[in-house]
Amino acid sequence: MVRLDFATVLLAVATVSQALKQNTPPIVPGAYIVEYENDQDTKAFVNKLGPNKVSLRKDLRFRLFKGASIQFKDTKNAEEQAAKVAKLPTVKRMYPVRRYPSPQHTVLSTGDAAQEFVKRQQGGNDTFSTHLMTQVNKFRDAGITGQGIKVAVIDTGIDWQHPALGGCFGPGCLVSYGSDLVGDAYRGTEGNTQPVPDDDPMDCNGHGTHVAGTIAAQTNNPFGIIGAATGVTLGAYRVFGCSGDVPNDILIAAYNMAYEAGSDIITASIGGASGWSEDPWAAVVSRIVENGVPCVVSAGNDGATGVFYASTAANGKRVTAIASTENILTPALLSSGSVEVDGKKDSFGFTGGQPTNWDGVKLPLWTVSYNTADPAHGCDPYPADTPDLSKYIVLIRRGTCTFVQKVENAAAKGAKYVMFYNNVAGTISVAAIVEGVQGIAMAPADTGVSWVKALEAGKKVEVTMSNPSSAPKFLTYFNNPDTQGFSSPFTSWGPTFEVEVKPQFSTPGGSILSTYPRAAGSYAVLSGTSMACPLAAAVYALMMNVRGTKDPKTIENLLSATAKPNLFRRDGVSPGFLAPVVQQGGGLIQAWDAAHATTLLSVSSISFNDTENLRAKQEFTISNTGKSSVTYNLSHVGAGTAWTFQRPASIDPVPLGGLELTADFASLAFSPSTFTIPAGQRKIVTVTVTPPNIDGGRLPVYSGYIAINGSDSSALSLPYIGVVGSLHSRPVLDKEETLIARAKDQSNMAVPANTTFVLPPAGFSNDTSYRNRTDFPKLVIILGFGSPLIRVDVVPVTNCSIAARNAKTVWGTKTLGQPEGFPVYYQPRGKLEFAWNGKLSDGNFAPAGVYKFSIRALRVFGDENKAEEFDVTETIPFRLKYAKQTPKRRGMVVEDAAVEARQVDEQCEKDEKTVER
Repeated sequence: MVRLDFATVLLAVATVSQALKQNTPPIVPGAYIVEYENDQDTKAFVNKLGPNKVSLRKDLRFRLFKGASIQFKDTKNAEEQAAKVAKLPTVKRMYPVRRYPSPQHTVLSTGDAAQEFVKRQQGGNDTFSTHLMTQVNKFRDAGITGQGIKVAVIDTGIDWQHPALGGCFGPGCLVSYGSDLVGDAYRGTEGNTQPVPDDDPMDCNGHGTHVAGTIAAQTNNPFGIIGAATGVTLGAYRVFGCSGDVPNDILIAAYNMAYEAGSDIITASIGGASGWSEDPWAAVVSRIVENGVPCVVSAGNDGATGVFYASTAANGKRVTAIASTENILTPALLSSGSVEVDGKKDSFGFTGGQPTNWDGVKLPLWTVSYNTADPAHGCDPYPADTPDLSKYIVLIRRGTCTFVQKVENAAAKGAKYVMFYNNVAGTISVAAIVEGVQGIAMAPADTGVSWVKALEAGKKVEVTMSNPSSAPKFLTYFNNPDTQGFSSPFTSWGPTFEVEVKPQFSTPGGSILSTYPRAAGSYAVLSGTSMACPLAAAVYALMMNVRGTKDPKTIENLLSATAKPNLFRRDGVSPGFLAPVVQQGGGLIQAWDAAHATTLLSVSSISFNDTENLRAKQEFTISNTGKSSVTYNLSHVGAGTAWTFQRPASIDPVPLGGLELTADFASLAFSPSTFTIPAGQRKIVTVTVTPPNIDGGRLPVYSGYIAINGSDSSALSLPYIGVVGSLHSRPVLDKEETLIARAKDQSNMAVPANTTFVLPPAGFSNDTSYRNRTDFPKLVIILGFGSPLIRVDVVPVTNCSIAARNAKTVWGTKTLGQPEGFPVYYQPRGKLEFAWNGKLSDGNFAPAGVYKFSIRALRVFGDENKAEEFDVTETIPFRLKYAKQTPKRRGMVVEDAAVEARQVDEQCEKDEKTVER
């Protein structure tokens, strides 16, 4: 029997009341992706289902995927109808349609160059900092530019009119192919769900243009930006409107279109929390890789969430997930202002914030303290003798309390303008909307310190400002001594819940200067794994030029083996051991070394899995493709072991902010450990692991690198991971935190037992005359770990009701069935919120009565056909009552809760008497 695959997250059908709130992609009500058993005509398929019941969202008939996405018009009964469609012999599988958010990134600064500043067009050798970090500069210096390679960018589009991106679109242009799959107005949400595709993938968001510049920006730009592979041709597949989300049926179409257009590489900086490779979008991307086209996807920006938080589609099998490291320099595009210190004029740079009303402001500076190392500068109320600050620009150091608190303290003394100075390299854009304040900005740390010293010396410091959006811009670089080359704190950590290695390797994604839409300033500095991913795509193109192969496995293996692992770093401090593989993958790629390596490994990484599924002994192959024999020596370098949970008996995960790493490493044995491989030959090596002797109750994730050093000076490493303890034995359901709350209560405060919920009449949940006056019961489920399946049963509490008489027993629980939308599959860890309108998965409504929810969450590697494989808990009982529909108009009759409760009890007794008769 074909089952509906509700991977990742549940969204209810038509009702806004039914929704899971989580950092995971929501499901589009009533929309499904159908994969055909064999190719068939989509129009005929939809007509067979009934045009009055189903409409076509998108025809998805491609070489590697045959199917369609459909929309059930009766969303209230969509689940029931979808279950019937899934059983058709022509249907291979069905998936819900999910929405993915616009790519995450942080905008640090934007702006075009002013004509009076010197243009920094690149000539001669490549000195772009991210290229120096990854050896990309060596390719350009050697004249290797990715010529002849087609790179498809699935993103927000590309501003192809940008002069650094070719200025044209079509054959012969840099952006030579692609299309817009959605249109400007598309949002992916209610009211803007109808795509209006066209042939022009122009970007009105900015993200895709920045990505494109990292890959292939031409050198005719004022800031010296160089694309890593300037000779490629780009394909732009726009899957987002100017803002909003994209459903996975659009993503699946875009990937298949890029594949069929002959793309050699496909890159996307899009994703959502998952941890499961069974996601349909990830599965489609995996197929493309299996058919010879490398797909690189950003690992995600959820680093603060800790381990086991891989993102889709980066978590797909054979998909290359890209982590982020910090740039060795912090570029900043600063607005130009002027300063006069005791009559001596000079210019300075700043970043505008919100509010931004700086036009024509010329005022002296004032600061509450001359201590430039005080982390709490400006956090306390100002002293009574503070002057009227409306006559000054108040200078405040960035520090411990919030920007708003600092601005409020200044505003209390009349301040209208506030200039922050940073406490680290660079600047950021600060928003502090406080009554009376007209302008906020930030200057670099050294600029602010110099001003404070001048004020302390009794000098007058007067600043002239201008509108940040129209002020001349200039590029400057700040040294980045504390974080340069280390993993970005935002980069997501793996592995997947099947203990597959994610990410694969890293490239710079923190503080990246690249192109930006002309309407938004033309150039920008952004941060995110979104910025790391396109550099990896460009490196693939360069590798293809040098090695003459486009095989995804070969290139991934080479890049992983030659990557440079780095030490773990947090808050500027390193404990002295390598960062875990589940944070940095193989390490920072060294592209030139990879392109010219003559030693090849058969795998890019090894997973020993967990203790229960331990594959302690594994093999891999070392091949010598050089012209002479090489003697190899194998050794082991451990990386930090990361705890998954805070305590052995706890299911509270350890977030990155409190992340504990330990130097308890595994032990590895090699057979053989030293050997010689003649030219053109290979050797099979057996590696045996002894996991670290530490508490498996907290599921520590251990990792490290097999160092392979050759007599020809080659130095490779093979990353590995493993888990001490049993994922299958690990409880996934937080029983104590599972509760019933009111749907409108964002704080999720548990209601008392037997609370009565008065719901709209059956079938009227979406009617605004009812919905706006209803507070639905909300089931709150906390998953401390990922679960492949969650089942929720509606259990009658009283025995006198018809509901109890109609209940069936499933695994010892009397149940009316599951709420509409359950079960759900392949959930990441986190919070799930489900508001219920009384409807069951079979389309019926639960009668008025007293109920509780029974929740079952399947453990990792569990068998869904065995009750003992689930964690089980129950909620408190609650009362369900349906409002009456008034005869003249739709209006909800809501009575006192005590009266409603009594009516439920009375109805229960009547039901019992009816059954007896």
